[in-house]
Amino acid sequence: MPDGSIFKRCGCRHPDTGKPLGNACPKLRRPNRAWSFEHGHWAYQLELPATGDGRRRQLRRTGMNSRRDAAAELDHARALLALARHDRRRRGEIADLLQSTVRAGGVLPDVDGVRQRLRGDGPLGQIPTVAEYLTQWLNDLTIDANTIRGYESIVRVHLIPHLGQIPVDKLRTGHVRAMFTAIERRNQEIRAAKASANPLVRATVAGVRPTGPSTRQRIRACLRKAINDALADELIVGSNPAALVKTPADRPLPIVWEDERVQRWKATGTVPGPVMVWTDTQIVQFLDYAAEHAPDLYPMWHYMAYRGPRRGEACGLRDSEVRLHRRETTINNQIATHGYTAVQKPPKSRAGNRDLVLDAETVKVLTAYKARRARWQLAAGSSWPDTGLFFVRPDGQPWHPNAVTQRFRRLIRQAGLPPIRLHDLRHSAATVALDAGVDIKVLAEQLGHSTTTLTRDTYQSVTKDHHRSAADAVANTINRRRPKTA
Repeated sequence: MPDGSIFKRCGCRHPDTGKPLGNACPKLRRPNRAWSFEHGHWAYQLELPATGDGRRRQLRRTGMNSRRDAAAELDHARALLALARHDRRRRGEIADLLQSTVRAGGVLPDVDGVRQRLRGDGPLGQIPTVAEYLTQWLNDLTIDANTIRGYESIVRVHLIPHLGQIPVDKLRTGHVRAMFTAIERRNQEIRAAKASANPLVRATVAGVRPTGPSTRQRIRACLRKAINDALADELIVGSNPAALVKTPADRPLPIVWEDERVQRWKATGTVPGPVMVWTDTQIVQFLDYAAEHAPDLYPMWHYMAYRGPRRGEACGLRDSEVRLHRRETTINNQIATHGYTAVQKPPKSRAGNRDLVLDAETVKVLTAYKARRARWQLAAGSSWPDTGLFFVRPDGQPWHPNAVTQRFRRLIRQAGLPPIRLHDLRHSAATVALDAGVDIKVLAEQLGHSTTTLTRDTYQSVTKDHHRSAADAVANTINRRRPKTA
């Protein structure tokens, strides 16, 4: 066990020289040589392992309120040194940590925390707070810029306000659960304020939206990624608390615009849910209207309604990946938005890179569009830009995804159709495909889902043919039990 001692010091100075008396002050001891109760403050001193170049060093803390406090911290320092056992390198690192902590006036690190970092051979220095770590983590990321933008928003709005002051190695599942509890409490406050009869109360939450299930999932995913990186860098050891906390997975399911719902919407303006899909009849009505009133965008919307690509995938479809003679297109590019800036990049997942086989009607529409595009190019002459994209504006420039969405919304209102989002056109395509009997695996590949789980969970509850068959089977079984009447 390293040597150490506990003693008293004071601030008295020699009357002649003015030098500090330290522990030589006569007032520090009583006549029996015991320490005085009234004068001075407690301190301890501990011999530390020598420095790398062999110089002797000591750990000393003064200004402590009681002998008990000094003894407890001395024992704490000894326990930390004992963790390294005979490992001279790690004993030296612990000594460095003790010296730097005491010089800064800080609290000695937790024994269990240092023991964990020793097991993982991680650094023993001061562990950053969640706020400090996440700030540096964002700066070091080398992933897609749009993903970083999303992470930055989550860190700024949610993670730092709720968890920022906690040291990373002290973060526990209880802290993460408390964050989500606070987020839901705030959601309830927002909903109550929006429903208030007082316009001043409603004004306090104008433009404020509750944090929905999808956002809570992204918050958890961002924190889980950040802590996994801290574990991989051996900054901390143990388990990832974000991975152990589950968030509600109540993804909103698509609701079909059945006739009764349309009538209710026309009477009240109420939309039944956040994700609405058109029936095949409504899709036809929209496309017929678009062909007449928005011929420049009609071919893209037709392609989305029939084959279900995402908005960015349709906008970024390359001209070289459209093979109408073989009735197929290849999705290997998309136009994403970073803020409002449009950026071309590959699909995010391997499943997103896929071939889409076309039906005869879509081939006919796209063939007519190519002929129209050739006329646009001929009229533009040398000013026609070479974008390499299939769907372009009449001047040859790429379509900005936000502009496609805005035109879509405006055209729906003009056509008097029940509202859906542009992304819901993809949902409509999936729902119609399932109603048509398309196999779930084929549909998952068509949509670019990595597994059939998302496809099944999202869309199969919307289709009703198998439910009708089940209902008829139950009714037939019951009816066979009924007594026959003459």
